[in-house]
Amino acid sequence: MPNNLSSAPTVVKRERRGGFPGWKAIARNWDLYLLISPVIVYFLVFHYYPMYGVQIAFRNFVATKGILGSTWVGLRHFTRFFNSFYFWRLIRNTLGIGLYELIVGFPIPIILALSINEVKSERFKRLVQNVTYAPHFLSTVVVVGMLFLFLNPNYGVINNIIVLFGGEPVFFMTEPKWFKTIYVFSGVWKSMGWSSIIYLAALSGVDPELHDAAKVDGATQFQRIRHINFPAILPTIVTLLILNVGRILSVGFEKVYLMQNPLNLEASDVISTHVYRTGLQGAQYSYSAAVGLFNSVVNFIMLVTVNRLARKLNETSLW
Repeated sequence: MPNNLSSAPTVVKRERRGGFPGWKAIARNWDLYLLISPVIVYFLVFHYYPMYGVQIAFRNFVATKGILGSTWVGLRHFTRFFNSFYFWRLIRNTLGIGLYELIVGFPIPIILALSINEVKSERFKRLVQNVTYAPHFLSTVVVVGMLFLFLNPNYGVINNIIVLFGGEPVFFMTEPKWFKTIYVFSGVWKSMGWSSIIYLAALSGVDPELHDAAKVDGATQFQRIRHINFPAILPTIVTLLILNVGRILSVGFEKVYLMQNPLNLEASDVISTHVYRTGLQGAQYSYSAAVGLFNSVVNFIMLVTVNRLARKLNETSLW
């Protein structure tokens, strides 16, 4: 008797990979899509719909006429910004602070996490974590107020120490050459403990048997950190580095504005403060929108570029 099963055609169902899941899949998992729908609605309403207003950067916006009623001027506001007296100063200050913050502020949480992970005493480890986490919960206003108190040329602690050793008081908050250093290191002090949490979480997943085997082979503590702990958190480091590079021109407005004064404006004037002065104080909405859009586009280009480089070099990327 012939085997009909062997001669029957084989039907292979191909799984859908990526793209739209299909209406049948949505109907089958309607409860999951219903659960995620508030998040989708939130992003559509508060993140994507407001992008409609970006076009005022290409118009001579008048509030009484509305966006569509305002005159279309193309790239006039961008040209004005590129040709302005402030352009190179804004780029130099914004990029300088961003790179300074990346070079100094990015490695310190990694070093702190690796150091805390090697501490044997649980009590001392918790103490260090609490001390380094605490500044994160201080508001920016409080931090800047502390800077003005500690660096005051008359009664500040730092200047009292300088005078004690025979030096002259330094006007830290008014001298342009000190602005970037004060901004970056105060930010590192405030955020390094909190930023180290994600690295400590990655280190907690390292198999202890790897360290035991390395000890048997005679590896020193530094060698174990270098060849076991550091590779374990390397994907996390690359991911956060891509995100940090992607916002290198997005220097925080609040802290810069609080530390800014007419004497240090040469070093403290960044894109965000320029947008605030021209947009809100000067009511030049189209021009400030063009400057902000330029900032966002540059950040996006840098994010995509660094992500592509990371994917080629390390096979770790955001997408």
